[in-house]
Amino acid sequence: MDGRKLSTGTRPPADDAHRTRDSVVKEYARLAQVYDKKWSFYVESTTRETVARLSLRPTDRLLDVGCGTGALLQRLSAIHPVAQLSGVDPVPEMLAIARRRLSGAIELHEAWAEHLPFAAEQFDVVVSCNMFHYLGRPIDALHEMGRVLKPGGQLVITDWCDDYLACRICGLYLRLFNRAHFKVYSERECAGLLNETGYTRVDIDRFKINWLWGLMTAKATKNAA
Repeated sequence: MDGRKLSTGTRPPADDAHRTRDSVVKEYARLAQVYDKKWSFYVESTTRETVARLSLRPTDRLLDVGCGTGALLQRLSAIHPVAQLSGVDPVPEMLAIARRRLSGAIELHEAWAEHLPFAAEQFDVVVSCNMFHYLGRPIDALHEMGRVLKPGGQLVITDWCDDYLACRICGLYLRLFNRAHFKVYSERECAGLLNETGYTRVDIDRFKINWLWGLMTAKATKNAA
């Protein structure tokens, strides 16, 4: 990872992961007030496509990891008003906007994907939208998201896809010039990470949101055993 071969059990040095975390917080603290307006098409498209690929029952309990300003949770709450929704994000400035736009019934916490502030087996669905390429320790994050999922629960991840040329070029550029960015994964790499961390029934759908930009949504199930 981080420019090196992605292989089972490999992790970046701890100081690299901390630098990535610090850079994520600094960048999104700066962007928080303009994020939704600046990236309106991207936010609208990615949240819409993620919801379209979710199998959410009306009364499910769902956790949005990397919820940002709450755009995905807002869309979900309009469709499933009685669902129990929660979100975590490491950037206080982004969460402040989410708290203003969302109902007080939606539980929000400041936290990283690798350390979720919930007991085990609390959620029917864990979802992450446009966040995975920032994770310095993706294996740790996938294990932690699996920990809070109920047996048979569903993990849904939407993110950039390295199989598309535009994403590959952008990913390479950001790895050189933006410390907040970590790695864009291909469909094959994403499936490998999910299989490595014990998820079953992995299904990945690649799609474009315009003529240039391509994403993928990975859906996986926590082993019911």
